[in-house]
Amino acid sequence: MSQTGPATKKQRMDVKTIGTHNGTFHCDEALAVFLLRQTDTYKDASLKRSRDPAVLDDCDIVVDVGAVYDESKHRFDHHQRGFTEVFGHGFSTKLSSAGLVYKHFGKEVVASATGLEPSDKKVDTLWLKMYKEFIEALDAIDNGISQYSSQEQPKYRNRTDLSSRVGWLNPRWNESTESQKVDTLFLKASQLTGDEFLGRLDYYANAWLPARDLVLAGLSSRQNIDDSGKIILFEQFAPWKEHLFELEAEQGISEDELPFYVIYPDETGGNWRIQAVPVSPESFDSRKALPEKWRGMRDDELSKISGVDGCIFVHASGFIGGNKTEEGALNLAKLALKM
Repeated sequence: MSQTGPATKKQRMDVKTIGTHNGTFHCDEALAVFLLRQTDTYKDASLKRSRDPAVLDDCDIVVDVGAVYDESKHRFDHHQRGFTEVFGHGFSTKLSSAGLVYKHFGKEVVASATGLEPSDKKVDTLWLKMYKEFIEALDAIDNGISQYSSQEQPKYRNRTDLSSRVGWLNPRWNESTESQKVDTLFLKASQLTGDEFLGRLDYYANAWLPARDLVLAGLSSRQNIDDSGKIILFEQFAPWKEHLFELEAEQGISEDELPFYVIYPDETGGNWRIQAVPVSPESFDSRKALPEKWRGMRDDELSKISGVDGCIFVHASGFIGGNKTEEGALNLAKLALKM
């Protein structure tokens, strides 16, 4: 048994203790420990790494060891026979200790890290987004769940994912596995997982979520752009595709009311883009591609054939085009609706 983490005289009286197993460590319990230390209850907690039941019974909370999952007893293991817990909310991957801790403490962590009130709906949105984009893969890898079914041999190996990088921090087979050394490496692994978690959360809170707000505003006001509701206008560039499909589903927009075109300023060129909305986020097929006779045309030739000044191009597949002005891009979209 070994102990790592903050140690003060106060520890014997009121500082909590987190327990997990000793020996080889993995990404899930490394992150689980980090997440717990982001909560008010366990922010100053010490850490004991052991498989001794007597030692673990003295801990205030135990993760990834002990063969018990019981929130009321603060026990969060997933290795026991019959364990089938999933995150819910449409996710069906069996949880690891990271997923278990995140399921029960994640909202507090998200609210604290972002400075949002726990009751803010954005906390729920970010909590679910972080599970989908960050935690679920760690759960699956730790539980030995393949990303996809295939009988084919992979064309290459990927050993750069977070779970692999945590694994590389363990002592090599021909190095010392003295407990104090392994505990130090575990803390390094825990910090690694935590830094990446917080970095990803920062992106989703301060870049992804504001983009979602812009898309929501554009989707809600599209009838003000054109009576058909088929054109969305963004006054500034933002990643929109993922948000648009999610918001359409959330709002239950019927198929005959779905938008066809999105107008937005070019990121760098100072021009404007008209883009046809694809039939699905990853599809190259559009709900309504730009007119065939415009495709592959450029500049004055395109302006002449379309009747719209300032044209720059329309892609040969008709999924995107450009104009020098917002008005020109919008006129292209309105014409395309009728063709």
